[in-house]
Amino acid sequence: MRIIPFIASAVISSGLVVVLNTTLVLPAPLGKLLSPQHGIWQNAEAADKDFTADLTFPGLNGKVEVYLDERLVPHVFAEQENDAYFVQGYLHAKFRLWQMEFQTHAAAGRLSEIVGDKDPHILNLDRMMRRLGMVYSAEISQKEVEKDEAMKAECDAYTAGVNAYIETLTESKLPIEYKMLGYAPEKWTNLKTALFLKYMSLDLAGHDEDFEMTNARSFFSADDFVKLYPALQDSLDPVIPKGTPFAKQTVFPKAPVSVDSAYLNNKDIVYTEEQKPDRDNGSNNWAVSGKKTKSGAPILCNDPHLGLNLPSLWYEMQISTPGFNAYGATFPGAPGVVIGFNDSCAFGFTNGGRDVRDYYEIKFKDDKREEYLFNGEWKKTRWRIDSIKIKDKKDFIDSVAYVQLGNDWCPVMYDKSYSGGRNTNNKNYAVRWKAHDPSDELKIFNLLDRAKNYADYSTAVTNLHTPGQNCAFACKNGDIAIRTQGEWPAKWKGQGDFIMPGTDTSYLWQGMIPQDEVPFQYNPERGFISSANQKPVDESYPYYMGRNYPPYRGITINKRLAAMNNITVDDMKALQTDNYNMPAATILPLLIKHVKENELNADEKKYFGLLQHWDLRNDVGSKGATVFEVLWKNFLDTVYSDEYAKAPKVIERPFGGTLIEGLLKDSAYKFLDDISTPQKETLADEVTIAFKKSSAELKTAEANGKLEWEKYKGTAITHLLRIPALSRLNLPIGGGINTINAAIETHGPSWRMIVQLTPQTEAWGVYPGGQNGNPGSKYSDTFVDQWVAGKYYPLWMMTKGEEKDARVKWKMSFSK
Repeated sequence: MRIIPFIASAVISSGLVVVLNTTLVLPAPLGKLLSPQHGIWQNAEAADKDFTADLTFPGLNGKVEVYLDERLVPHVFAEQENDAYFVQGYLHAKFRLWQMEFQTHAAAGRLSEIVGDKDPHILNLDRMMRRLGMVYSAEISQKEVEKDEAMKAECDAYTAGVNAYIETLTESKLPIEYKMLGYAPEKWTNLKTALFLKYMSLDLAGHDEDFEMTNARSFFSADDFVKLYPALQDSLDPVIPKGTPFAKQTVFPKAPVSVDSAYLNNKDIVYTEEQKPDRDNGSNNWAVSGKKTKSGAPILCNDPHLGLNLPSLWYEMQISTPGFNAYGATFPGAPGVVIGFNDSCAFGFTNGGRDVRDYYEIKFKDDKREEYLFNGEWKKTRWRIDSIKIKDKKDFIDSVAYVQLGNDWCPVMYDKSYSGGRNTNNKNYAVRWKAHDPSDELKIFNLLDRAKNYADYSTAVTNLHTPGQNCAFACKNGDIAIRTQGEWPAKWKGQGDFIMPGTDTSYLWQGMIPQDEVPFQYNPERGFISSANQKPVDESYPYYMGRNYPPYRGITINKRLAAMNNITVDDMKALQTDNYNMPAATILPLLIKHVKENELNADEKKYFGLLQHWDLRNDVGSKGATVFEVLWKNFLDTVYSDEYAKAPKVIERPFGGTLIEGLLKDSAYKFLDDISTPQKETLADEVTIAFKKSSAELKTAEANGKLEWEKYKGTAITHLLRIPALSRLNLPIGGGINTINAAIETHGPSWRMIVQLTPQTEAWGVYPGGQNGNPGSKYSDTFVDQWVAGKYYPLWMMTKGEEKDARVKWKMSFSK
């Protein structure tokens, strides 16, 4: 009978051989993953790991000393500037290599190459990236950067540093994600750095609403359209205050003669849709003059709101060279300090939010698409043949047509072969995106890192073309400033809101807003500058700025700063993490007044009581915040669902503040009436219906233990591979989309920084992550709890002579 256990053992052994050596379970063979010598066990980092190292590289020109502090923040001291960039590249790769490669693979449309096509959305995403022209634009940018000898040398040094680390890797030392996905890193290039920066351009300046707005224009009457999508908010408190004089206009864009019939009143419906950057990508920044601070020195604050991921977007470090000494947040994938401070000044950014991505309908001669109509002539198409590699499959060949619109070659992103998952009715749409133009965004960071005064800041920021940003500045000499910087198309009113005809020059951009007409503030009388992604200017500015901007964080910040004096760093910490809900404060009294309380049952009255006694703060533990959030969501649906019931699926919903401003103007707001019923509904009818719907949802949330705001919201910092075990889930943090502390589900303050420019700079900061991208390291998420609690770390600008300071834990030496 011994044959039976033998057979059983053989079957089990064979099964294990199959399981451990195939990719049926995971993208990489399970056996390799579990190998004690080379597998994931090798990624478990000892809690007392020693990062001390003495390294030699022939490409260096001098010595570089790196002092790692107790938070694993490197303080880099280099005898030669480009050696500092080499070491920055080495450190980025040592602690964040997989993240750097994964993000640039995504930008290049190469994810199918490493994860395969089991999820069809991956190939669709790769095609979208290529058809948008991400690699095309990165190639143009790389050429522009490399025209500048100094910037080329900077990039070359950074790339060499990344590759120097890659060359040290063995199979056992590969980051765990490579092992899980079953691939290995490739050499870094300057093109990859350009791709990463284009990835950030997409994230910050790639959002568009052209298709959605085109359908809204076609579906609604002109009167309703203006009510639902106003070009200007009554509540607007712009980045550049009302009444600020602007430079005289010198570029005068003219609307085409056919604008009414072919554009504003065109009733065509379009169907295409794509994955878009998060429209909530925003930020806060402000600087207060020493006239308003207790210390008499300016204070600059910045908290960019971006996706919450592990590894984090940011990597904290100090870089000290003979030419500059800077500290702050850096991008793994690019050289320099991006948001931070130096020995003289501090600088920070918020997203400009303007529309620099427009679509044009192209008319091809026939289905071959070899010629297209432009200015009455058939022009020759250019082709970019993309071969998309798919893991374990044949390559996917995607042929993308490029058409010349004026002086610009633009990819035909949508055609009969690609519609982004929707039917385009065989129409062809080319995309004109400002990020396709030559630019050298790295230069702004190179110059800011060494800026000493306002003139240096002004010279530096004019190098920023795309993504356009609100660039805040403060200096030890007392200056504060902000500039709504970018290379912005000079548009006629309404240009780019909808898809435009692409058969002649009349709808093309007619020039850029001159840099001396870009709105800015310098040492304003009110004693502070600020931005929070609101519209940059009021209607007195001569150029068209678009329609959709979030107003409420800007209103809150400006009110608070205007009322404050003798400001301290602690005041700024409290403001940066503030959870006051301005839109709720604005509209809630009207809603409460009109709820038909006599029609509510016992459960509904309980939730109504929570709303009545809510303190208007989205704090941890608040139940009233949850009640309001659920009520507002259902109220929006109750008010507008009837108007949109027969609308195209791809359509813009009303802007964020539209309903609030509509009700404040007129409590008999037109859209309160449900057009699907014979009677005429009132505000009281609609808000009561919405409250009853909300109460049922709130009862379920309460039964699931999720009535408290932070539990209902469920903020998470997710690993880039969306693996729960490698993520931080259900974090107890307050805030919300319209609070200064804009922490929502997977998006929020990605780097909080406060810099007081006293003679000895005092700075504080925190980001939701950790310095080491290895999930097996205790330094992978060490800052998360501090970030959640609204606390900060002192940012230590180390100086020579402090090498024996107790904060220094390890030293890495680099030499020839």
